[in-house]
Amino acid sequence: MASKAKIGVLGASGYTGSELVRLLLRHPRAEIALLTAERSAGKAMRDVFPQFLPFALPQLVAIEGLDWVGAGLDLIFCALPHATTQKVVSAIFAATPAAKVVDLSADFRLHDIAAYAKWYGHEHLAPELQKQAVYGLVEVHRREIKKARLVANPGCYTSCAQLPLLPLIKAKAIDLDEIVVDAKSGMTGAGRAAKEVMLFSEVSEGFHAYGVGHHRHMAELDQEFSLAAGREVIVSFTPHLVPMNRGILSTIYVRGKRGRTAGDLHAILLKFYAKEPFVHVLPFGETPQTRHVRGSNMTFIGVAKDRIAGRAIVVSALDNLVKGASGQAIQNMNLMLGYAETLGLEQVALFP
Repeated sequence: MASKAKIGVLGASGYTGSELVRLLLRHPRAEIALLTAERSAGKAMRDVFPQFLPFALPQLVAIEGLDWVGAGLDLIFCALPHATTQKVVSAIFAATPAAKVVDLSADFRLHDIAAYAKWYGHEHLAPELQKQAVYGLVEVHRREIKKARLVANPGCYTSCAQLPLLPLIKAKAIDLDEIVVDAKSGMTGAGRAAKEVMLFSEVSEGFHAYGVGHHRHMAELDQEFSLAAGREVIVSFTPHLVPMNRGILSTIYVRGKRGRTAGDLHAILLKFYAKEPFVHVLPFGETPQTRHVRGSNMTFIGVAKDRIAGRAIVVSALDNLVKGASGQAIQNMNLMLGYAETLGLEQVALFP
């Protein structure tokens, strides 16, 4: 039997942390060796998430004082709040030269530490590590991820927007100054911490935009789109909160360049993703629904013709906790450890 990698999950009591545990429990090459949770330290995982009752899992512990060398971990997932991970990863790398890290926060996503300070309101605490970080959108940066020690897992909104748009930008097929991303996310995208504005009575039977004109994911989109285009790209992006648990749906409006039609854009995406296991382009004119990808690591993309000449409507859907976070993180882990990319991620969507 093939040996298993020893895996740590920091922040296991959050939604993305628990989703990592759910997926890793069925990963044939992963052994969950460490679970941390500050407020729940000392508890069993089943005390926080009763669905884990049947499984033998490590007790939740606090990060402070951990012996990183003694833990002997091959890879660590950091599912910690923004601004927390920088110090933790610095401590891990200082203690052990072997362990690899996939960070699910935004701490290492932005290459420019000045941009990080602008968008997140404080200085970057590990600028030297930032230089090592590889942006973890697998379908675009697969080669670099395989050699990386530190991978910055992309945001959920940004993954849902980048996967349909980056191939079109790289192909110079759309007008870079006329991109509009209208995105909707389920409640788990806001995390598990108790917040009055996230109470059931505050959000049920309603639907609203937030971060209008200034959302942190804008910096991530600007960075990756500009890199792909070779010039500055700034898109219109507005997120919305939908009273459902999981899922992101992005409706994206673009204009084709040099006479490119919606059918041409569909053909570009179809060719780009023809061999990708987790990104699938629907037949022309069909559009996806979040329920079609729920619980899976899939992204579905549809392209339809707009009634305005030269414009197209591109719709993408993914599960914000899987392909938008923990599933993509495990994709990255598989590449970093030399495993088959799809290992442990073959779940079919849960429907209804």
